[in-house]
Amino acid sequence: MRPTQRPNRPSRRTPPPGPASSAPGSEAWRTPWAQMKYFSFHPAVYPNMISAVSPDATPGDLVHVYDKDGQPFGTGFYNPKARVPLRVLEHHAENFDEASLDARLENSLDLRLDILRLNEVSDAWRVIHSDGDGLSGLIVDRYDKVLSIEVTTLGIWKRLRRWLPRLHERLGTNQHVIHIDPDIARIEGMRYADMPEADETSPRNVRIREHGVRYLVNFEDGHKTGFFCDQRENRLRFAQMARGRRVLDLCTYTGGFALSAKVLGGCEDVTGVDLDEKAISQAKKNADLNQTRVTWTHGDTFTWGRQMQQNGQMWDAVVLDPPKLIHSREPEEAQLGRNKYYDMNVVALSLLKRGGLFVSCSCSGLLDVAEFEDIVTRAAHRSKRRLQILDRTGAGADHPILSNCPDGRYLKALWAMAL
Repeated sequence: MRPTQRPNRPSRRTPPPGPASSAPGSEAWRTPWAQMKYFSFHPAVYPNMISAVSPDATPGDLVHVYDKDGQPFGTGFYNPKARVPLRVLEHHAENFDEASLDARLENSLDLRLDILRLNEVSDAWRVIHSDGDGLSGLIVDRYDKVLSIEVTTLGIWKRLRRWLPRLHERLGTNQHVIHIDPDIARIEGMRYADMPEADETSPRNVRIREHGVRYLVNFEDGHKTGFFCDQRENRLRFAQMARGRRVLDLCTYTGGFALSAKVLGGCEDVTGVDLDEKAISQAKKNADLNQTRVTWTHGDTFTWGRQMQQNGQMWDAVVLDPPKLIHSREPEEAQLGRNKYYDMNVVALSLLKRGGLFVSCSCSGLLDVAEFEDIVTRAAHRSKRRLQILDRTGAGADHPILSNCPDGRYLKALWAMAL
């Protein structure tokens, strides 16, 4: 029987191409290298898009990338064990090396510190945004003196120890917490024994400020890196637009929109609802930090919402910011997530007075802007309401998006008056 080859995996036994297989006049290929089978400017290159890899390429290496015609195409991280074995960091024919990676880190810091000047509005913001900063697999959030770091690629993991001192030096931080998903660590081959040492005194939580509002960030129980910095400017805007109104914050998590409305917007009657009991407990602590009162409710949006409908309760401004509901491209599972967005928006709109302010959010990267707006609009029409759409926003400027990686635009916020 003829032996079968593992599908969708680049062959590492293919000998390096000689000058005859490259374009006329080209020089010998620089090693280590990987050759692409198909043209794509997206940073993520999947197994079936790779035709060959040089034998000296090892997991976590920077490799020179060539196109199907043998022309220099770029440079990227290579890891044959990963679901995405090649992550192209730079698309050009010039040399891109370790010094270039270090420079990219510095450029990301310059953007936040010197151009966006984020220290003037908060001590909590995103320092590195993975592909958006050309450092695929690295998320760094700054919370006062602590860096909360999420790593998802071996290429980043192997260089993190080198970068940590520079991050602390530029940011004035002195502690860090590192988050690695165990499944990703296993697939990528990231060994915990190689983890850069975290300070033994790294806290379980830290206090931060955002536009004058104070929060307690919990690194052990919090989602993602502990806090949702991406909603910073949306929270401020909501507080300004909801000024003096009766406010409902559905899926409040640790109270971001609710507290902004209370502290910055001067709203007297504010209610925050969330199914996560730990999140509600944290929200209460955040209210105490700001020496203010908010009505916090631990409950399911659907059950609680229907009870409020029966009670005839209505609010002047409603914000709906649910967790990620679409986790897969698998059609049936993705449709379940879309249906849940639709149902949640129907409930939220049923609790909003006519002419009230409505802000609906989604953080599902697999749901594009147009489809999300269609879901919210259909929910409004189902409720016999019309939406006077005011704006469409997303994450703050510290969450940049590369033009060749549009799926980085995961956060969507639709602003409307519900008529």
